[in-house]
Amino acid sequence: MSSFLHDLSAWCFHRGKTVIGVWLAVLVALGALTLGFRGSFDDSFTIPGAPSQTAMDHMKAVFPQAADLMANVVITVPDGASVESQVNKPKIEQGVKDLDKLDFVKSATSPWGDYVDGMVSSDKTAAVIQVDVGDQTSMSFPSSDKQALQDAGKKIQDSMPNGTKVDVGGQAFGATLPSLGVTEALGVIVALVVLFITLGSLIAAGMPIVTAIIGVGISACLTLLLANFTDVNSTTPMLAVMLGLAVGIDYALFILSRHRDQLADGVDPETSATRAVATSGSAVIFAGTTVIIALVGLSIAGIPFLTVMGIFAAIGVALAVLIALTMLPAFMGLMGARMTPRKRRVGRRAKKPAKGEGSRPGGIFGWWVRVVTKVPLVTVLVVVVGVGSLAIPMKDLHLSLPSAAEDAVGTPSRQTYDALTEKFGEGFNGPIIVTADIVNSDDPMGVIKDLKKDIEALPGVKQVPTALPNQNADTAMIQVIPDTGPSDEATSDLVTRLRDQQSKWQDEYDVDTGVTGQTAIQIDVSDQLGGALVPFGIFVIGLCLVLLTVVFRSIAVPIKATVGYLLSAGSALGVSQLVFNRGIGLSIINMDKAVPIISFMPIVVMGILFGLAMDYEVFLVSRMRESYTHGMDAKEAVIDGFIHSGKVVTAAAVIMFSVFAFFIPEGMNALREIALALAVGILVDAFLVRMTFVPAVLTLLGDKAWWVPKWLDRHMPVLDIEGEAVTREAKLAEWPTASHTEAVHGEKLAVHGLFSDVDAHVEPGEVQAVVGPTGPVTGLLLALSGRLALDEGTCRSAGELLPDRAAKVRRLVSFVDAAEADGLAGRLREALRPETRMVVVDHADRIVDPDDRAALAHLCDNARKRGATGVLLGAQRARRLDWARPDGFGELVATEAPYQGGPVLGDASPEAVAAPAPGEPGRPQDSIPESPDVATAVRPRTVDPSTEGTR
Repeated sequence: MSSFLHDLSAWCFHRGKTVIGVWLAVLVALGALTLGFRGSFDDSFTIPGAPSQTAMDHMKAVFPQAADLMANVVITVPDGASVESQVNKPKIEQGVKDLDKLDFVKSATSPWGDYVDGMVSSDKTAAVIQVDVGDQTSMSFPSSDKQALQDAGKKIQDSMPNGTKVDVGGQAFGATLPSLGVTEALGVIVALVVLFITLGSLIAAGMPIVTAIIGVGISACLTLLLANFTDVNSTTPMLAVMLGLAVGIDYALFILSRHRDQLADGVDPETSATRAVATSGSAVIFAGTTVIIALVGLSIAGIPFLTVMGIFAAIGVALAVLIALTMLPAFMGLMGARMTPRKRRVGRRAKKPAKGEGSRPGGIFGWWVRVVTKVPLVTVLVVVVGVGSLAIPMKDLHLSLPSAAEDAVGTPSRQTYDALTEKFGEGFNGPIIVTADIVNSDDPMGVIKDLKKDIEALPGVKQVPTALPNQNADTAMIQVIPDTGPSDEATSDLVTRLRDQQSKWQDEYDVDTGVTGQTAIQIDVSDQLGGALVPFGIFVIGLCLVLLTVVFRSIAVPIKATVGYLLSAGSALGVSQLVFNRGIGLSIINMDKAVPIISFMPIVVMGILFGLAMDYEVFLVSRMRESYTHGMDAKEAVIDGFIHSGKVVTAAAVIMFSVFAFFIPEGMNALREIALALAVGILVDAFLVRMTFVPAVLTLLGDKAWWVPKWLDRHMPVLDIEGEAVTREAKLAEWPTASHTEAVHGEKLAVHGLFSDVDAHVEPGEVQAVVGPTGPVTGLLLALSGRLALDEGTCRSAGELLPDRAAKVRRLVSFVDAAEADGLAGRLREALRPETRMVVVDHADRIVDPDDRAALAHLCDNARKRGATGVLLGAQRARRLDWARPDGFGELVATEAPYQGGPVLGDASPEAVAAPAPGEPGRPQDSIPESPDVATAVRPRTVDPSTEGTR
């Protein structure tokens, strides 16, 4: 990975204007498309297959008007007056007629309609007109139509006596369009200040802001365009913006900070840029990937709107990573040496201590890490108890989907909600619908009346205002008004009681019933989201353990990181419960009352916080591991790594906290709940967990922190997020020669289970052969051609180091397996391409067809004439290659010692080791067993220097 990023950043460095221009062109093009073809949002939270949704779908088919979007017009007269007076009632009835005449209104129902009841308050001071505006959503309901309803309500109010108030709201006014304001911009300004302090340059500080904004802009445009093809709720784009800004700025900071440090150390701009992207960029890819996986993992809940939210947020994070890895080196290329700090900061870097010496103080970070690691057990206990106590309120989380009760004071939806609550009770705002299939009933109206009577007798039911059949008299709709509001837990209990009655009603009235309506649907969604928390938590924790085990080659580090993540996530949700559910500190975040937390907040926060916590874990602990692997003892490695990375992690955490915190005071409740939880989670995770708990635990464990079983280490992939491949390339830049003209050169090469201690060298224009057991020979050829990873040794093939540049080696080295006879001549002729540096032919001794032999001979002759390509043949016996006339031989031979290693290729099961001296061309090798069952070792032979090849 680091090698690929090195090449990518070098390409971008030299094409700065092109790269930046392409990204800007993409933004402009998508922006233009968005202006003309943007989609609309859909805030209907549904679960296909849920009982309430199934009942709703059925009702839409047989009782379509019952599923239409509704608006409420609430007329409230002064105390002492009555809406049913001879003066007021006719005026309200006239208002109903006026509403019914509006083009977009399907029907307006009078408070005194034939099939409705309970639309007049018990004290006769309020009445409700229900307005059906058709089959649409609150998001698609036009603003012009909303204004027309408001005007009609104003007309009613003007016709009524002084003191009358008319509120127009309901579902039709429930949509809240996402928007950005000055408050959110302040978070970006704070981030700019922190970047300036950290990087010491206004230009350098501006780069992360620019790249993050471009990424957020592209992400927002994609979200709005794709909303034409899928349902996207209004929280999704703002979540993507918030998250994209935070990670975009932080990822750019990690890379730029390394670049500036290297420039200060005298590294030239190009080398510094490519090295910064290859090292810090590798960690950025890992960190971004964890966030993306966690966000996509939201699909575990099985709820479509949550899956869409996770995918679009993941797209924003992916763009942030991609832009950081391409635009930043482009900017670095344009700026060149101008990004070098004006003067080297004294004491900025902690040098590797000499034996017996400690690290330099390292400023405040050195002081802090020594404090927390002085008595590490005490530090661990304090953090676990302190942070754990913040998580305790999490057990009392009250979750629900949003209602008008949570809208801003003064909005039409909130005013109408409050008016209905005051005059009719809070349950009027969240009616429950019971449907009944009465097609087989002999007395449908009698059944409806009996059902109504049964429902009215249930605890928690305030009234049943509507109970009527559809036009075909095959389905009945019964509207139930609970005693409590739509987000109250008692309302959820009422839905359960209604569902418990379904079997009784089936037995007694022979009708199938369903419980639906927006309230019932929201309860089902909330229940499924709550049930998904445990599986998602297991997924995230399991992912954390696996990824960090691979990254840090350790057992203890992933366990410690997982415990830290649980502390951070628990504290974030616990504080959210105290603020939103209990109302502690509401005035600080500009809210007027305690509210339920939106149901998907915990699972979204868990996913996002997991990825962000892994960011800090990787950037902090990787530097500690790097110091440890370079020879420091365990405790000093913790201190040294902390000093190196503490400043950038602190800056990143402050930036991310600022971005999240400034989304809290204004805007949608769902977003501010997520923002508060993430802001708290970031503070706790960065400063209490990663920068306090982590160094204490690692110090307590000592060398055991970096232990992993050898068998597990051998079978794990190498992610190289620390850029070890780039460091290795720099170290071996002139190995074995500065010009790298050799076709292949390897020393002490080994693949466990196949061969070990092999030296190999093939010059351009040479044809060499290696003979021995099939498995080891094939393994060696695959390794030299970049198709099998080496376990040990140093090798440069086709001018590129292995295994780091294996992908490039595979493009430059042709591999032909002669055991596959079909089309062999053609494959041999095509193997010698203009860019080919070496051709490897395995099982060359099995070639018997004259045309195939002629093709190989032609290939060898051409390689010798061209003088730029080497040829390496593989065989079991040298005598079988007499006709090919190779320039030299090397052999793999067996010994007595059995090998206890890993998997085996081909026929051979032993480990093989090359003899240091090749045999003479064409000499029989009968002593080499074809399928030895013991390990192999070196068998020296005499060599003619003029024919020396593979050794």
